[in-house]
Amino acid sequence: MKMLRTLSLCLALAAGGAWAATPAYDEAADAKAQVQASLAAARQAKVPVLVVFGANWCPDCRALDLAFKEGASAALIREHFKVVKVDVGRFDRNVDLAQAYGVPLKKGIPAVAVLSPEGRVIYTTKSGELADARDMGQQGIHDFFARVASATR
Repeated sequence: MKMLRTLSLCLALAAGGAWAATPAYDEAADAKAQVQASLAAARQAKVPVLVVFGANWCPDCRALDLAFKEGASAALIREHFKVVKVDVGRFDRNVDLAQAYGVPLKKGIPAVAVLSPEGRVIYTTKSGELADARDMGQQGIHDFFARVASATR
């Protein structure tokens, strides 16, 4: 029994390590340049840009990132948005960009701004709506972005 628990713990640590090995946010990225590139792609595709502010240390940010890659939310996001993920570090990186888009990071991360293809802010999270993404689950995340997609058309 002890050996089984040890094996389970090792597998859990390995899985956690694999998740951490693929960071959701590029800490070295030039966020402003990435936003500009996403806006150019959005103009071509005629869809808004979803700017996601978060950090690799944040479990809710990682949960949201996973939802963007799997399940119903992934298909919805791909269809309705160009996405750029912006690392906020320990609230010491790209804070000026969040402020410029009216995203109050103090309410929690992940947080989002939706920009028109021309760069105009058309939606932001104002009250930490995604700060508990782990508890929202796949369906809650999908429902949230379905509402945002509908409101930003």
